[in-house]
Amino acid sequence: MQRVATDAGNESRSLADPTPYDFQVFGAIASTAGVAVSAASAMTVPAVAAGVRAISEAIGILPLHAYRREANGSRERENDHPAYGLLNGDACPWTRGPQLRELLTADAILHGNGYALIVRDREGEPRELHRLQPSIVSVELDGATGEPRYRLSTSNGRRTIAFGDMLHIRAPSSLSADGISGKSPIMEARDAVGLLITMQQHACRLFANGGRPSGILSFPQRLGAEVATRIKASWQAATAGGNSGGTAVLEEGGVFTPLSFKSTDAQFLEIWGLAITELARVLRVPPVLLMDYSRQTWANAETGGQQFLTYSLAPWLSRWEAEATLKLIAQEDRDTLYVEHLTDALLRADFATRATAYGQYRSMGAMTANEVRAGLNLPPLADGNSLANPYTSTGAGNGQEGGGNE
Repeated sequence: MQRVATDAGNESRSLADPTPYDFQVFGAIASTAGVAVSAASAMTVPAVAAGVRAISEAIGILPLHAYRREANGSRERENDHPAYGLLNGDACPWTRGPQLRELLTADAILHGNGYALIVRDREGEPRELHRLQPSIVSVELDGATGEPRYRLSTSNGRRTIAFGDMLHIRAPSSLSADGISGKSPIMEARDAVGLLITMQQHACRLFANGGRPSGILSFPQRLGAEVATRIKASWQAATAGGNSGGTAVLEEGGVFTPLSFKSTDAQFLEIWGLAITELARVLRVPPVLLMDYSRQTWANAETGGQQFLTYSLAPWLSRWEAEATLKLIAQEDRDTLYVEHLTDALLRADFATRATAYGQYRSMGAMTANEVRAGLNLPPLADGNSLANPYTSTGAGNGQEGGGNE
């Protein structure tokens, strides 16, 4: 058995009795529930996986456009800028931009930080984004300037990456020592996650034994060790695992007495439900996104998308927009160029509601026919750029938009 040295003299300790430091060396942190919580073990819990995927996949499907701010206050899409291509097209030959954004967000939730190396051409323009494993990157602060820099440890040695050449998506970092590195909400709430892991393991062990509590085999006379072992093995072979519910034959006048569930076992589902709610608080997502429909009603279902966007996604969208603008757009262009997510896809209602809203926007002159058709994924019309109210305008025969009174 491998042994590790401790800080106190020459004392050694077996890895079978690890310390909290030993857990951290291998990327895991011990929880009060008695299990080690790591990114890998946390993702084996369906509720954790559902929460991580709900946030990261939403980040991946939302378009992240580049915009240019005009002098008159309007804005125009700048989809020819390299930032737009990297974040929505090909980030590199083996990863698409939406997939990269999804992966980096999941890294930030599970590890605290998501990293992508920015590969630039000779003119300094960003050309590729390469995702890096969070475990091989560390953040340092320059002692003279205070500027962060990144240490990249690979099989070929260590190298230093400048602050501007690393796309760094971080989880909330208010508790980090340097103010730059993120803190994983999963690791910060490791006790809640550890409780779910423990309960899941308990449920698996319970149902592996036929979904029934264990019982006692009693006999009127004392049995020898060899006879007791043989009878126990015979009983388990007839009633456990795949043979659950089978008929067993008892000898020596034996009697089987099943043990009933305790009150704590009867409250198992209640405790499990509370643990899932705690996890929803940690990830700041509605419980329904963890597939917990116990509190879902027709009334709150309509506002679920807006709630998810406002309280769950908005902080992550803000981090992505700030980091992409800072690292992928030249400093002299940031006064007029920036990136912003298009969140309409999350707020898209049913067709009847959308038709009513589009009709009101057209009648008040807020949208043209072509803007409405773009929202419906329809091609534009040659005369569809007028803001005239189609419900009151006349003169359709003169080439004007709208259907006048006939």
